Amino acid sequence: MKTTEKDSKYSKLELKSVREILSDINSEDATVASSVNKCLPQIINLVNKAVELVLADGRIFYIGSGTSGRLGIVDASECLPTFGIGDKIIGIIAGGDAAIRNSQEFAEDSTEDAWKDLMKFNVSKKDIVIGISASGSTPYVLGGLSDCKKMGINTGCITCNKESQISLNSDFPIEVVVGPEYITGSSRMKAGTAQKMILNMISSSVMIKLGRVLDNKMIDMKLSNNKLYDRAVRILESILNIKKEDAEELIKKYKNIRIAIENHKEKK
Repeated sequence: MKTTEKDSKYSKLELKSVREILSDINSEDATVASSVNKCLPQIINLVNKAVELVLADGRIFYIGSGTSGRLGIVDASECLPTFGIGDKIIGIIAGGDAAIRNSQEFAEDSTEDAWKDLMKFNVSKKDIVIGISASGSTPYVLGGLSDCKKMGINTGCITCNKESQISLNSDFPIEVVVGPEYITGSSRMKAGTAQKMILNMISSSVMIKLGRVLDNKMIDMKLSNNKLYDRAVRILESILNIKKEDAEELIKKYKNIRIAIENHKEKK
């Protein structure tokens, strides 16, 4: 039986107090980072390949269904506001955009739809397609990865079971085994947390290697609200060692941290 389907080691959950339930869940969550650490070599291999491809004008695609698909969408969608780039990491979910908010029954059961969805973006050998599936057996993901391999497209995956079909169809598999869930089979819990952690690692490390971070600062973030505007001012103050009013003037003029830095240095 898949690890993600094994019985919870806790029982009679309905008889527990709220404190007991929360304490148990927290104890289980505390094990996730250790599970991710064990698969760091796999993550490193995938990220190195992803960086190589993206630097050569390739893209990263996430494909998944349900929770896994939504996690991919979330990670990909954050790249534009955080790093000022929105076309290098693309999330695709079984059932389309409607599935982001509402479950699309049986959407994950097609082995053909993922390839059709990928073709809308003209996926090619320059890209890498990463399937996200806690079980490692989701037909939508499996079909997409299988079709990619047939076409010579690089593949990877994030799954929470060992030696799954999805892993076997991945050039760069990541198998993060978190053990049985607190609620039996509810892989939105520890499995979902592990997947989110790994997605953070993939996108953040790729963007750093693309030069979208200077020191530890987001210099290409989109200044789409007052909080981010204020953050941009603080970043400029820190990097350029200038007064707040001077940083505000630069941001007001250039509306971009990187451009403000470049122009300030040119004038000096």
